[in-house]
Amino acid sequence: MPKINVYLPDELAEAVKEAGVPVSAICQRALEQAVRRVTAIRQTALGELSRDDLGERLPSFTVRAHTTIKLAVDRASADARSSVGTADLLAGIVAEGGNLALHVLRAIDIDPLQVQRDLERQTDPEAGGAQDDASARFSVAAAGALELAVTEATALGHNYVGCEHLLLGLVGEPEGTAGRVLRGLGAEPRLTRRAVTAALAGYVHLRAQTSAADPAKALADVVRQQLQPVVARIERLEQRLGPVPGGE
Repeated sequence: MPKINVYLPDELAEAVKEAGVPVSAICQRALEQAVRRVTAIRQTALGELSRDDLGERLPSFTVRAHTTIKLAVDRASADARSSVGTADLLAGIVAEGGNLALHVLRAIDIDPLQVQRDLERQTDPEAGGAQDDASARFSVAAAGALELAVTEATALGHNYVGCEHLLLGLVGEPEGTAGRVLRGLGAEPRLTRRAVTAALAGYVHLRAQTSAADPAKALADVVRQQLQPVVARIERLEQRLGPVPGGE
């Protein structure tokens, strides 16, 4: 039987040993689930799109994530494009209006309206997708972003895929229009992932304090507080490294 090494932080490794956790069995089950989820999303992302059966084909996606993808399909259709790209997915996140990904963007000082404006200025189509006008498909970059979204959800230990995971997939996908727009506005992958983690923790905290006058602002404040040490560390590293050659 092939062997795969699993690396753990020292503290966790010691805790696993002390508890006598069956590492191999747990890892096998987790990997089986991850493979099934990634395979399912890959088949969906590369297949023909139908707006009406997304819930059946993407059962682990949340209602808001389904709405986002439907809005992306509608955006591509309105522009007479059969290929749904990453820009459409990101525009769908913005248009949906109430998802956690938008709170994450605001927490890292990115205005969703600015995202929308920058997307509207993008004109280059993404490679791949539909081969004719008879069927709608995701572009290669959009399919990759969806697969990354599932991977991000799995890595965070979540049994669902939400708009926050889709945001991470779009930020991490290297070739798509959405990733270029997001990274250009400051959504660096590691910082965005930290922001998503902080936002999820803040959301749980806010649920216990439902009297907040402005839940969206309160959530953004919680995320910023948790991100401050990370941002400060990045700034110290930048000061130590000095200016990048050829930069401004």
